[in-house]
Amino acid sequence: MVNLGLVRGSKTSNSVTVSFRLPYYTHWGQHLLVCGSEPVLGSWNVKKGLLLSPVHQGDELIWSGSLPVPNGFGCEYSYYVVDDDRNILRWEAGKKRKLILPNGVRDGESVELHDLWQTATDDLPFRSAFKNAIFRRSWNLEVEKPLAEIQNQLNQEDSVIIQFRICCPNIEEKTSICVIGGPLKLGQWKVQDRLKLNYTGESIWQAECVMRKEDFPVKYPFWYCKYGKAENFSIETGPNRELLVDFTTSQPKYIVLSDGLMREMPWRGAGVAIPMFSVRSDADLGVGEFLDLKLLVDWAVKSGFHLVQLLPINDTSVHGMWWDSYPYSSLSVFALHPLYLRVQILSENITEDIKQEIQRARVQLDGKDVDYEATMAAKISIAKKIYAQEKEAILSSTSFQNFFSENQDWLKPYAAFCFLRDFFETSDRSQWGRFSLFSQDKLEKLVSKDSLHYDIVCFHYYIQYHLHMQLLEASEYARKKGVVLKGDLPIGVDRNSVDTWVYPNLFRMNTSTGAPPDYFDKNGQNWGFPTYNWEEMSKDNYAWWRARLTQMAKYFTAYRIDHILGFFRIWELPDHAMTGLCGKFRPSIPLSQEELEREGIWDFDRLSRPYIRQKLLVEKFGASWPIIASNFLNEYQKDHYEFKEDCNTEKKIASKLMSCIERSMLLETEAKLRSNLFDLVKNIVLIRDPEDSNFFYPRFNLEDTSSFSDLDEHSKNVLKRLYYDYYFHRQDTLWRQNALKTLPVLLNSSDMLACGEDLGMIPSCVHPVMQELGLIGLRIQRMPNEPGLEFGIPSQYGYMTVCAPSCHDCSTLRAWWEEDEERRRRFFKNVVECDALPPDQCTTEIVHYILQQHFEAPSMWAIFPLQDLLALKEEYTTRPAAEETINDPTNPKHYWRYRVHVTMESLLKDKDLIAVIKDLVRASGRSCPPSDEVELHPTKARSDLEKLPIANGTQKVPLAN
Repeated sequence: MVNLGLVRGSKTSNSVTVSFRLPYYTHWGQHLLVCGSEPVLGSWNVKKGLLLSPVHQGDELIWSGSLPVPNGFGCEYSYYVVDDDRNILRWEAGKKRKLILPNGVRDGESVELHDLWQTATDDLPFRSAFKNAIFRRSWNLEVEKPLAEIQNQLNQEDSVIIQFRICCPNIEEKTSICVIGGPLKLGQWKVQDRLKLNYTGESIWQAECVMRKEDFPVKYPFWYCKYGKAENFSIETGPNRELLVDFTTSQPKYIVLSDGLMREMPWRGAGVAIPMFSVRSDADLGVGEFLDLKLLVDWAVKSGFHLVQLLPINDTSVHGMWWDSYPYSSLSVFALHPLYLRVQILSENITEDIKQEIQRARVQLDGKDVDYEATMAAKISIAKKIYAQEKEAILSSTSFQNFFSENQDWLKPYAAFCFLRDFFETSDRSQWGRFSLFSQDKLEKLVSKDSLHYDIVCFHYYIQYHLHMQLLEASEYARKKGVVLKGDLPIGVDRNSVDTWVYPNLFRMNTSTGAPPDYFDKNGQNWGFPTYNWEEMSKDNYAWWRARLTQMAKYFTAYRIDHILGFFRIWELPDHAMTGLCGKFRPSIPLSQEELEREGIWDFDRLSRPYIRQKLLVEKFGASWPIIASNFLNEYQKDHYEFKEDCNTEKKIASKLMSCIERSMLLETEAKLRSNLFDLVKNIVLIRDPEDSNFFYPRFNLEDTSSFSDLDEHSKNVLKRLYYDYYFHRQDTLWRQNALKTLPVLLNSSDMLACGEDLGMIPSCVHPVMQELGLIGLRIQRMPNEPGLEFGIPSQYGYMTVCAPSCHDCSTLRAWWEEDEERRRRFFKNVVECDALPPDQCTTEIVHYILQQHFEAPSMWAIFPLQDLLALKEEYTTRPAAEETINDPTNPKHYWRYRVHVTMESLLKDKDLIAVIKDLVRASGRSCPPSDEVELHPTKARSDLEKLPIANGTQKVPLAN
């Protein structure tokens, strides 16, 4: 929320009483206090702040308190909810308030501040997505000075000055704000006699009027209104605001009504989502490039979209092969990916032979999918040749010097890492000799101008400089067009990355990050990233995270926090694991040996070691079980087996399988054998803490194991109860506290609009914390948050959400429709509300119906994968639907290579598709960015589209409204 302070007055030695008043409902044991920057308000020490007292006024609970201050006093302040010991339970969002006494207040007089609690959602209009893009003005609002003579009326003993203050960040040209209400001074509900407010800067409008004390304590209703050109007049939404001053309890001379945000219909917008590598244009070399974003922005504006969402764009060049196509495995969280460089504009003087090489590369790389390795090789080769010609001019330019100066803290380690990676032909720094361990001295020698490889280091500077300039150009273009560019903040980094090399203390390198079993994978996911050492990160107030967000904010006005659940707790796996099932949450409160013993659980080796009996071996391997047992197992007692030392982890099993001489004697494939052996090693009930053997964690889905099935009934009942408590109750307070330590630091590191990807196994504390912090959640129809629902209901989504029919981690609408016939029938019956058999293919009419549901949802944002939007036109559905999927979360080595099969230039010319999409946007009441173009030719009316049939043999099934 913006600063709602008063106009500074002249300082005197007089004493003035300042009274604070705030309506706020609390629970038993909670209190409100004011804390501020001056000693009289505690100097930001909440323990020393001004404690307020509650009193009921009608249906409201009003907290108030007063203190004397010298005339001319000024400070910043905020409200806090505390417990009986003044421990902070909650605090206001937004900027600190400013208190500066007005001119004319005399010794002994009172100034009363009527405030409203500032929520995190109040602050959203001041995030750069709105401030610098959506609400960006091409005209300036001039600050108006209020009339000075009203201060003279303070001398009237029977009068009080009321100052009305309202915040309105979204206003059209030649529009003003006014107050209209019952009192004479507010026009007695007559528009022509309204009280006009003056613009005072920072989206604040204010005006003062003098009212007589005898007019109170009547409660006066009023509204704030907009008065525009052509005398358009609109009143804010919601119930009446009310002005009430009780002079029986106080005698204020000056009352400031800080009424927060003007209440308007909630702003709603739409956007398109596509990975940077998937974009296709006439100018690109085999992959989408940063400058292609300008075409995508133009298409978004024409289609009525306010947002373009990308996947991560950081450098992922760890292995030097197609594995690096995985955009969430960062080599550096600061460096941009060379893949997205437009090489043909690196210089204005490219030689003819290089131009021909670029043209040959364009033809060779213009394939159906991205050829990651060939594209990277071609771009780096061309860039090196241009660098050889241009390096002296570029590296000595003022523009480059400024870039280097601002970014050298991460740029020098990045360039040094890239040099060492290429020199040693590996990113595994354990093979780098004396450079394995990072030090500032070694770094400075590596990047020194005197070093033999200085030219190679500078090449990486050069590439990052041009990437920065090209992305900056595209991002500024988006802002000018009123389009939000939304980035992606990955939850992890590659374990062989610049960041783990430079800051090894910030990571738990003997662990791996993943997710427990969920919609995406019933066996859980193992992403391979090291988990974070949050305790170490907190020592410098999470400086690494703050630097990441500051860097992102140079280009983006909004961002998606990947796997936001990881900031509450992360699913941590041992580094020897390959799958994601046998992990534990970090942080979490484990089960202690003492606790388990009190419950009658004693045999901890039995519960925490793989439980392998002959019956299970026969079930898994059939007649081949003796061969498996002889190669991988020892029988340590009758019919009880354990893995041999050289294959007692998943990684060891995989390694041994590759070299197993008797594998040829087995009928199963290597993948099938590996899967069955992994099942054996995961056949446990409790996971023993590797750092403290007296603590245990219940294995996820422990009831699915034969180890659990063979237990006695008492042990089963105890373990089921402890399992449920561990996963669903025991950790809530801990996880809430953990998120409230880290997430506010992220949110305050930039003014980008933050959205959280809250899919998966969601603890009960997540959504309340997100709401408290003003974080926008994600809703995917096919994976609803509500228990008992197979399909989400877009019309019931909350406002603080992004709704989408699909995302990059799941199949597109068309592919999803074709995957499962029974599910398709249930969707058709329960969502479309049609009892007929659905068509086998996802027709354009079905796509239109589903997208319309999402456009019309109450969600702040409706964001659609480009593939789903293209499915609105039959011409773009000829490609097999399965080929449009971006990621397969069940495959850790998935090749991220999908390319849109039509160029952005062609889409910009497709007026039919644009018109259909824009019709959906407008009909849903969502905001459209301003467009300089004349209106497109008329398309089919929405009512006509709804009448189109869904083919089911010869039967026509109308789509319900």
